Amino acid sequence: MTPATPRVSGEVPGLFGPLALALEPGRLTCLLGASGVGKSTLLRLLAGLPTGVEFRGEVSTVPCALMGQDAGLFSWLTVAQNVGLGSRLRRQRGDPARVATLIEAVGLEGLEDRLPAQLSGGQRQRVALARTLAEDRPLVLLDEPFSALDARLRLETGDMAAALLRDRTVLMVTHDPPEAARLGDRIVVMTPGGLHDHPAPPGPVPRRHDAPEVLAAQATLTDRLLA
Repeated sequence: MTPATPRVSGEVPGLFGPLALALEPGRLTCLLGASGVGKSTLLRLLAGLPTGVEFRGEVSTVPCALMGQDAGLFSWLTVAQNVGLGSRLRRQRGDPARVATLIEAVGLEGLEDRLPAQLSGGQRQRVALARTLAEDRPLVLLDEPFSALDARLRLETGDMAAALLRDRTVLMVTHDPPEAARLGDRIVVMTPGGLHDHPAPPGPVPRRHDAPEVLAAQATLTDRLLA
């Protein structure tokens, strides 16, 4: 049976008017917009989480893994224990080999026994990424997960995430036009007037940050946000 397409349609009075968003299976959709426009509210609706607002509409979703701005690591658990936390919380048998593979995939091999306080901010976000991948859900929701990192780490970690999530159904909320231009198979701009699809640059993600098509898309997206 083909999984349901994650979608949300409706409105939140005072935040956004009637709109509809259906995610394309196997693609990374970047939802780009200014702060306060309602991006994270849409993401939380798809996640089935409380939003604190009155939503009038319909949501169709599937089991998901969520990665937010904060790594959300447990300070008393090691890197390996944080990555494998989902199985532990569900009282399921863990898979140490898979945990080790994911830790290696995010470039943290050799740091399995470290605590979060012994890691840099970028390393903590990589642990959170590995934990998200460990959940192996049909839908991955990313709520500005790299916004607290400096420019270089944001670029490197975003590119890593896009590569590891290739062919997965992903919604990534961002307010950063360069990030959307590099990482989005599909780019949707959210404004007070609704949702607007914007052509993504050619080529697979992650795209080079200095590719002419990426720079052109970045400029156009920035103009769209400033309009």
